[in-house]
Amino acid sequence: MKSTIHSTKRIAPEARAAYWDRVIADTYFPLRLTFRDPATFDGRLTRRDIGAISLSRLNTKALLYERLRQHLRTAVEEEYLIAIPRLSPVEFYQVGREVRCDPGGFILERGDEPYRFSYGATNELYVLKLPKRVLSEKLRNPDRFCAQVIDASTGIAHLFSETVRQLQGLPLDAGHAAVVLGRQLVELLALALDQETEQDNQMRSAVQAAHLRRAEKVIRDNLANPALNPEMVAKACGISKRYLHELFNGWNTSVSRFIREERLIAARDMLQASPYLPIADVAYRFGFSDQAQFSRRFRDRFDQTPSAFRAAQR
Repeated sequence: MKSTIHSTKRIAPEARAAYWDRVIADTYFPLRLTFRDPATFDGRLTRRDIGAISLSRLNTKALLYERLRQHLRTAVEEEYLIAIPRLSPVEFYQVGREVRCDPGGFILERGDEPYRFSYGATNELYVLKLPKRVLSEKLRNPDRFCAQVIDASTGIAHLFSETVRQLQGLPLDAGHAAVVLGRQLVELLALALDQETEQDNQMRSAVQAAHLRRAEKVIRDNLANPALNPEMVAKACGISKRYLHELFNGWNTSVSRFIREERLIAARDMLQASPYLPIADVAYRFGFSDQAQFSRRFRDRFDQTPSAFRAAQR
């Protein structure tokens, strides 16, 4: 997969600010940029698409980025930026929270809310851009991690950060491999953020979190079981059905809705991984006894029918 490279090296000094405004808007979304000295500004940005996400490496002098209310009017889809500073700290403010992220950490930025992002010295950043719906498939309510510094010096967060760095320089062909790597990167990010949740005792008691994780595992392990329902999950977890519903209600969803969502996601992945398997077989494999119902649910969830999705993949 080829990288797209932008640089101010051959841009006339008086045109650099306007040029970099366009580069940033095209790569991420519209922002207001404030340069310390526009005429001497230097910047280089390398971008590549990996499945549903984009990964960029940004090298610039000091800069202030602002996402304003006026920019939100043209937003088509809710998106996140994951910023990983490599050389110097960054300052970030959004939804009433102000944080400083040093190299060795990363932060999540919401594209659907105004924010301010800056660094006062030359910096290198890796920036991951992904739709909110993609991360939400792997992690409940990702918005809660906005403007929160995630320590990436150890554990899964460190693995995520290093994977981003390595992928940026790894030669990739467009196609299935890029899609798979993109999903794995999102899963690593979700695991890193989920680990952060586990370390925050104020979010949820350890007992509740353990029950919820076990319930999710039971559901994902039994997506092909036609008997999968809240009663089965509660029994497998050794808890009452009422308590199971309370656990999922705490995350603004229901057990049945979560089961349906997971089945649709699994069916979508199988449609992509097995291009010659009949759509009816995929539907029945994940608990949909009626192919018409499956197609309707699939279209509601992914904005296209299973056959259209498969044709697009080909």
